[in-house]
Amino acid sequence: MLPTKTDKARDELQGDQRTLSQRERALLLMADGRRSLTDFSPLFTTRGEAEQVLLALVQRGYLHDPHAAAVAASAAAQVAQAAAAAVAAVAEPIQVSMSADTFDGKRSLATTRMFLFDMCERMFVRRDPKFALQMRDALREARDREAMLTIAALMLSEVEKSAGPERAESLRERIDRLLPPAEVVH
Repeated sequence: MLPTKTDKARDELQGDQRTLSQRERALLLMADGRRSLTDFSPLFTTRGEAEQVLLALVQRGYLHDPHAAAVAASAAAQVAQAAAAAVAAVAEPIQVSMSADTFDGKRSLATTRMFLFDMCERMFVRRDPKFALQMRDALREARDREAMLTIAALMLSEVEKSAGPERAESLRERIDRLLPPAEVVH
């Protein structure tokens, strides 16, 4: 499934009135007819959740996919595969990598945002200017930790494809050191 935006989606992304969540909007930004469910999955907790949101956006008229019937038929198989992969991932030991890069600066969303803007300029502007523009726009709209993590996940997914998992992991570690600690709600 390689969904593309409809006029309704373009209106949502450019309009002053927003009706979709930050994650749904991020998915719309990425939907260009070249990206698939695999590309959207880093935005969500599970691949199944990504698929549900994607199908809901198609049903609500934000996205168009000529192969929607085939996707609906394979939905159950993909959810089963995602569940099996999650079980396998839990069984694998966690590997901790130590980075030589230390950061003693102030942790903040502003620092994280600036790092992500810089990463966008360095990694995507020449290679994929359209994606870079989409990520810059999304970063300008990001107002909270969750939105920032969603955009970072999208960018890291693209970095992993182009520069490999080691580079993506080193950037992920840096982002983790820049973000302020998550607030604990009692």
